[in-house]
Amino acid sequence: MTLGLFFFGCTMVGPDYTRPKTTVLPGWAEADQKGVSKEPPDYRAWWRVFEDPVLDRLVESAYRQNLSLRVAGVRVLEARAQLGIAVGQFYPQSQQASGAFQWNRISPYYPLNPTQAELTYTQDQFGAAASWEIDFWGQFRRAIQSADALLLASVADYDSTLVSLTADVATDYISVRTLEKRIAIARENVETQRESLEIAEARFLWGTASERDVAQAKTVLADTEASVPSLQSQLQQAKHALSILLGLPPGDLAEMLAGPEAIPAPPPQIAVGIPADLLRRRPDVRQAEYMAMAQAAQIGVARAQLFPAFSLTGNFTFISTTLPGSRLSDAFLWAGRNYTVGPALQWNLFNYGTLTNNVRVQDARFQELLITYQNTVLKAQQEVEDGLVAFLRAQERAQLLALSTASAKRSLDLAVEQYRGGITDFTTVLVGEQSLLGEQDNLVTTLGTISSSLVGVYRALGGGWQIREGMDLVPPEVRETMAKRTNWGNLLNRATYMPPASGEHPPPLRLPDW
Repeated sequence: MTLGLFFFGCTMVGPDYTRPKTTVLPGWAEADQKGVSKEPPDYRAWWRVFEDPVLDRLVESAYRQNLSLRVAGVRVLEARAQLGIAVGQFYPQSQQASGAFQWNRISPYYPLNPTQAELTYTQDQFGAAASWEIDFWGQFRRAIQSADALLLASVADYDSTLVSLTADVATDYISVRTLEKRIAIARENVETQRESLEIAEARFLWGTASERDVAQAKTVLADTEASVPSLQSQLQQAKHALSILLGLPPGDLAEMLAGPEAIPAPPPQIAVGIPADLLRRRPDVRQAEYMAMAQAAQIGVARAQLFPAFSLTGNFTFISTTLPGSRLSDAFLWAGRNYTVGPALQWNLFNYGTLTNNVRVQDARFQELLITYQNTVLKAQQEVEDGLVAFLRAQERAQLLALSTASAKRSLDLAVEQYRGGITDFTTVLVGEQSLLGEQDNLVTTLGTISSSLVGVYRALGGGWQIREGMDLVPPEVRETMAKRTNWGNLLNRATYMPPASGEHPPPLRLPDW
């Protein structure tokens, strides 16, 4: 008890972490726009706002199978094992059992040979030795703090990977549906332009139009047909990217994508909450702060090297020989014991300059990470604002494009009728066809942009990682493989490698029980 109280009274050199000041907006600049709500949103499964069962299925599949996410999960196990190493350093650092059996010959010329004759004998010994550097200056406790913060950072990295994964799946899926719609529009325009070609050919045969009309009609038709292979190439590439996110080889995903080929439509109103929520929700913000916390503890580890290290060392062995008056079996007698025990001091006085500069290095790295954290908070707010602007302006653009598309369709219909009657030339029809195709393609592309911009908003808000709550970060098949290969003890259990839940941000760091 006395020794425990002594350790408890030991100091810890180095700074204790305090969160740096950050500039956080009181509210979003676009929060007063129509379609935006200040109410706290539910980010756990934000993709469900699109009400698309195919998208729900894809996200669930990616969560279970994505390989990058599995890598992030294994990194958490790695960080947990590193924490175990740091905790182990707090206790006796050197603990050894030893044993030896030796044949010895002592020369008659050896000064300590009393017989002045050749002496041969055997000797055996076995015992144990230990060395414990007392954590007087908090070096090992600071190292535990650092490893604990790195464990929390690895969990935040997993969450950040999950945020990106869900957003990437939704973005690629929207791209697939948008490209499918653009291909369908191109093919519809091909049919319309073929009808116009047939009219031009008929009028040419009747002598009421020139061959130039036929050539122009063929040119526009071929140009529209040529756009289809390019769009199909983009579609296949989008499907390949989606396959990789699902942990599958590149394929067409026909079964996974079975369903209505419609661009996921956003809800009429989205909730964004307030900027201060980002500090608690965005994993990359949490990760940046945990990295700074880990580095703050490293300053204490480096500073402890400037002070003397106090250790307790000892060894205990049994020794027996075949020298006269002794037998090898005497090793098991209490009289054959040998031991040494005592305190030790080590002080790197002549390396003071090197150690001081190491403290400065650690402090500079800490300051870098503090600034990185502040910058991460600023960028997080920028990404939300950018996403909201893109989402709202795309909606306005879509409304105008819907009007222009309707007008282009009406204009083409009139031009075709007038050309049939010989009232106008074929150039008017060609201009109408090209205008309609461009307007329809722009409208569909903008509808896809609206949905993908909304995905960007949810990505910026840090939503999606919540689906892993209560779940293992490492799939069962991966844990089984690792358990067969290496003795992981109980570290593969989620309760062991996951930090305890805490309502605070960041949660308090853990130290060994005294």
